[in-house]
Amino acid sequence: MRRLLISILAALWPLLGPSLSLAEPFPAYQSLAINDFADLLSAETETRIATELDDLRARTGIEMTVVTLASRSTFDAAPSLEAFATRLFNGWGIGNATRNDGILILVLAEDREMRIELGAGYNSEYDIPAQDIVNRIMLPAFREGRMAEGIEAGAQATIRDIAERHAEGMPPAEVRHEGKPWWITPFVVVAFAAIAWRALKDQVWRMMGRGATCPSCGHRGLNRTRQVDQAATRSEEGFGRRFESCPSCGWNREERFTLPRRSSSSGGSFGGGRSSGGGASGRW
Repeated sequence: MRRLLISILAALWPLLGPSLSLAEPFPAYQSLAINDFADLLSAETETRIATELDDLRARTGIEMTVVTLASRSTFDAAPSLEAFATRLFNGWGIGNATRNDGILILVLAEDREMRIELGAGYNSEYDIPAQDIVNRIMLPAFREGRMAEGIEAGAQATIRDIAERHAEGMPPAEVRHEGKPWWITPFVVVAFAAIAWRALKDQVWRMMGRGATCPSCGHRGLNRTRQVDQAATRSEEGFGRRFESCPSCGWNREERFTLPRRSSSSGGSFGGGRSSGGGASGRW
């Protein structure tokens, strides 16, 4: 219901607010990865984040972008942060138009508020890890003035806990609220987990096959492998094959998959995706 209300408000607001004629339109994006209009990121930090987002898109096809603005009051005066983020998301068309799996991380420096906006393809369960990333990783850094650190760590966590799990067809990871030693900071945890996830991603997919049911004999437990035959480049799509087999009856299946061309962080266009208002917000 909350998503539906936000989506309706975002769509109807231009008809309800005549004062909008005084506001500027949304800025034109300059990059598919990072649009740091508020100048919160150093060149080095921006390059690191853009590299990870380009890599995410090349591997999974998911378009995820980071946007910083000084204030939303300068632009389309939506009735709330949530409606503003949804209108910006849909105005740019972030994500694949069929899967609607785009992600927007929006930080408004002067308004002291932020949001992780998810495409309509994510079910509401993904709002939980999104809120955890906002509360546990990004807001504490923002409150201490470490804007760049918070954005980078938040982007890494969003890739790991939301984008990659969704791309693999996995449910959101359970959010745990456990005590931890004082010397383990969220940034160390995020960095370590991001590295581990990339290394173990294919192993996790294979392990999930153990619980899958054979469509031929009904036996539980499939062998799974995945092979990339040609990596994607900025000029050509990549492709590979997924293999599944049943050790009980010998059933097997081979499925080809494609990897979208690597996007350039300085150009290109989004895929026309939409959001229905899912995600999480925070203020500091």
